[in-house]
Amino acid sequence: MLQNNTNSIATVSNDTGTENILEVSHLKKTFHIKSPDGKKGLLRAVDDVSFTIKKGETFSLVGESGCGKSTLGRTLLGLYTPDQGSEILFNGEDITNFSKSKRKNFAKKAQLIFQDPSACLNPRRTIKQILLEPFKIHKIQNGEAKIKELMDMVGLASRFLDRFPHEMSGGQKQRVGIARALALNPELIVCDEPVSALDVSIQAQVINLLEDLQKQLNLTYLFISHDLSVVHHISDRVAVMYLGKIVELTTRDELYEKTQHPYTKSLLSSVPDISDEHREKIILTGDVPSPSNPPAGCRFHTRCPVAMDICKTKEPDFIQTGSKHFASCHLHIK
Repeated sequence: MLQNNTNSIATVSNDTGTENILEVSHLKKTFHIKSPDGKKGLLRAVDDVSFTIKKGETFSLVGESGCGKSTLGRTLLGLYTPDQGSEILFNGEDITNFSKSKRKNFAKKAQLIFQDPSACLNPRRTIKQILLEPFKIHKIQNGEAKIKELMDMVGLASRFLDRFPHEMSGGQKQRVGIARALALNPELIVCDEPVSALDVSIQAQVINLLEDLQKQLNLTYLFISHDLSVVHHISDRVAVMYLGKIVELTTRDELYEKTQHPYTKSLLSSVPDISDEHREKIILTGDVPSPSNPPAGCRFHTRCPVAMDICKTKEPDFIQTGSKHFASCHLHIK
């Protein structure tokens, strides 16, 4: 059994020789909160997370709502300031120490596709005005010619440029959101639940579009989702989050075929699969604990069907359980 601490995740060897575009080490993000009775506390949304993303791959984050995956994605883009001690290297540079000018330049290289296309588009502006805004902010010429290319790239006719968001369907609005994310030729795109607000038939179209754009433009995706069937289709590697921590990380096929963590097993058991009628569905009992007051020991032990006494008192190390597989569970610690 290979054993490694969290530091090792940021330096996992790359079998393909592809460079890492992003290296995250000991990332933490806490928020100061106040309870209804006036007591102050800390909400540990992301708690000591480390991983790398290779150039050109799709790295997915999955987990239940409230596990911290969206907060993690937004922190990587600089929308939230990480806690001290965190390190986020983008192409070898630590973005946590960027000056204002460097951060503005970084914004051109790393973009975000939002979950709700209706909420992220200004209802008072036309699609043309929305798409031209990045070019104006960064003082880039030939914006009008570029946005016509972007519209064609995402499968929308130029006539939509004069429409307002409310005159378009959900799928069309999400294509506009994708076009806006592509406007400044980014290298990394954080896709935050990009299809969860869309009809199932439209989801497949948008996923296929994202895959085509990735091949065409050599994009790297951090894909955030709670839908494991979508994740299975689009991912190269997958990290599973629970209460602010990554509990399992491996390749897509390893995750589905050689699942290590009980939480991951429960998530996978809930994915409909007509080819496996006899698959046992794991029903988790109890509610997800509050990230402002996580359980002692393993954070999953209060809901885990195979929890042991040690799980209640000692937090398991995040260890390497195979050549490309990492998990945080006492079942795999010898």
